[in-house]
Amino acid sequence: MDPHIRHWKVAIERFCAAPDPDYREMAKMVAEIAATDIDETLRHAAAQVLPILRQAALKSADRRTKSMAQRRLGIVSDALHMLSAPRFGRRGLTPKVLTQEEQYRQLLGLPLGRRLAATEVQQAFKRAAKTVHPDGGGNGAAFLELAAARDALIKHH
Repeated sequence: MDPHIRHWKVAIERFCAAPDPDYREMAKMVAEIAATDIDETLRHAAAQVLPILRQAALKSADRRTKSMAQRRLGIVSDALHMLSAPRFGRRGLTPKVLTQEEQYRQLLGLPLGRRLAATEVQQAFKRAAKTVHPDGGGNGAAFLELAAARDALIKHH
């Protein structure tokens, strides 16, 4: 985890737990978050929260504005939590590289894991060709690619 993220999370937790929080300091920190390039979602969340924090930092700010600023700060806190939470399972893995046959099957909308009959391939080709054919509003290169996929799958099986 990025040390900035940990620092920002702790600062927000302290801010929310403080009996008389310093909105000016929190606005400076949120402006810093909005200027970073760590994550686009985090920057966007900080940019949304910044105006209300600046209003709450004014001496003339009422209790309602300060309460709203604290609630909106939850958006930044949630974004920081998403960045720092552990990712379990297969989320961080890169997708499997498909073989040529699997790409052909995907192009025709056919299942990947089972044996196919020639008639099944032909039917899938006809279904896909309706939208890709140049007479149907598609383009010629895509149609030729579709026909090549059909020919390769029929020849293979």
